[in-house]
Amino acid sequence: MDVTTGIPALDAALVWGGAISVVGTLLTVVWRGVRTLSRFGSRAGQFLDDWYGEEERAGVPARPGVMLRLAALEDGLDHLRHEVRPNSGTSLRDAVDLANRRLARMCPDPEPGCGPPEEPPADEPPPDDSPRPGA
Repeated sequence: MDVTTGIPALDAALVWGGAISVVGTLLTVVWRGVRTLSRFGSRAGQFLDDWYGEEERAGVPARPGVMLRLAALEDGLDHLRHEVRPNSGTSLRDAVDLANRRLARMCPDPEPGCGPPEEPPADEPPPDDSPRPGA
């Protein structure tokens, strides 16, 4: 099987065109790989900067790392735990319990059947105590 066109200049142009296409494809694949690795490296660098934090520099305040921020959150949670558990009498929970005890002394639970007055039936309109014009 003869794969030539019979025109040597055309055969040479086709071979060179194929070679240029193959080289261009390879360069494109390599370029895309390098670009992907570069972007991944940049994102990994940003992640590490966020994880470890950044020192203060001219015009930019310091940013704490993840571990320092977690420690600050844990300190805040310790403060919340102090406030919602009964302890030395200074927590919010102690204040609520004290208010409930005082309220229970002032307003003991009513006996069964001595609740608030019942609502009027739904089919009767409530009495209108507002003054009527012209009356």
